[in-house]
Amino acid sequence: MKDQLMKMLEDRKDEMIDIRRYLHENPELSFEEEKTAQYIVDFYKNKDVEIQTNVGNGYGIIVTIKGDKPGKTIGLRADFDALPIVEEAVVPFKSKNEGVMHACGHDGHTAYLLILADCLIQLKSSLSGTIKIIHQHAEETPPGGAKSIVNSGALDDVDNVFGVHLFPTDPAGTVGYRSGYTMAGRSYFKLAIQGKGGHGSSPHMANDAIVAGSHFVTAAQTIISRRLNPFEMGVVTIGSFDGKGSFNVIKDRIELEGDIRYMNSETQERIDKELHRIVAGIEEEFGVECELTYKDDYPVLYNDPEATEVVKSSLEIMDDPDIKEVKEYPKFSGSEDFAYYADKIPSTFFFIGCKPKGVEDPYFNHHPKFDIDEDALLVAAKAVGQVVCDYYTLE
Repeated sequence: MKDQLMKMLEDRKDEMIDIRRYLHENPELSFEEEKTAQYIVDFYKNKDVEIQTNVGNGYGIIVTIKGDKPGKTIGLRADFDALPIVEEAVVPFKSKNEGVMHACGHDGHTAYLLILADCLIQLKSSLSGTIKIIHQHAEETPPGGAKSIVNSGALDDVDNVFGVHLFPTDPAGTVGYRSGYTMAGRSYFKLAIQGKGGHGSSPHMANDAIVAGSHFVTAAQTIISRRLNPFEMGVVTIGSFDGKGSFNVIKDRIELEGDIRYMNSETQERIDKELHRIVAGIEEEFGVECELTYKDDYPVLYNDPEATEVVKSSLEIMDDPDIKEVKEYPKFSGSEDFAYYADKIPSTFFFIGCKPKGVEDPYFNHHPKFDIDEDALLVAAKAVGQVVCDYYTLE
């Protein structure tokens, strides 16, 4: 079956590319992916599968492929939402939806998985188990789609979940893995500071919210530099400081927004505690009123060691001209809501190189000029297909 599957995937490489380009031209934002979801559902029409739509808190889709023999159940996940970015990449299939772009590779994730799933459907008589294809909405925007899909109970019978992500850090043909803590957790905060406005000439008659906010920006960075163990990873980013006013007016109210990254729950709790402590101190020191909104978005992504070993062992013995290198990846401070699957089900998330050919310094995910080497789509399909075959010991 394995050789047959690889040949089928090779024969449909151009179809993967066509699907990716169609999706790239027609991106939709998180929780608004109605047409994309319908496109995916239409792809599976008249195929021998069960289809669940509107799974979770949006347009999630689960396609169940039941093998002819009993066995374990695995999930294969790909996300399909886009980002609120004006595309600047020079490609003939540029986004037709102004201000929305597939700048993170989710179009490629969906394209490879559609074709891989269709091939597995055709070969399901050889399967001793069940495969659930998880087409997930809204990865980019908290609360995301993964948590709600897990909470729906649709995956309660799944033994392991596997997923991949396209990254341009390596050329197509490279597959990366990592066991244990792999991608950072993320929290969001918003701080509103209410002072007392006044004339720039009379600061003693006002209470400057900008001064208090500026102090917060500086103090928040001391959480990382002075409150964390130097061997722990933590990031506090102030991404927005809304204090625009007139040059000679003391601002009465400002708002700041930011995010926090961490690689374990202990660090998360420490940063949370320290941030609240600093806010309380600013209220006391500057005589202002603070309103802090703080919420955890995505947990730390923990790759199950046994599931990761399945991927590593399977790919390292793979003799295929399209898989050129299999290597361990470092921890990555970006976040992924795949972490919600891994939080409940032993799972692993691995990485597919997609650096465009001839490019030394590629634009990274979320950049308006982000692009991929489309050879990576076949690499992703083959890598995941190999893992599926070895998981079920299919030759």
